[in-house]
Amino acid sequence: MQQAFEFQATTQDGFIRIPDIYAKIMPRKIKVIVLADKTEKEEKSPFPYFAVDTAEYLFDREEANER
Repeated sequence: MQQAFEFQATTQDGFIRIPDIYAKIMPRKIKVIVLADKTEKEEKSPFPYFAVDTAEYLFDREEANER
């Protein structure tokens, strides 16, 4: 029979600290499922040094399709 425990934690050097209240009653072997919240780090562009301001450009769909 499996038991489920839920808590929030912050990773530190790739480790998650299990709160003492759960660690005392958990068996030695556990199954871990991680649900990660999006962070500012994940939301940043993968291209941090490349940005184009298109505010001054006029785009014409017909002209673009002709090429």
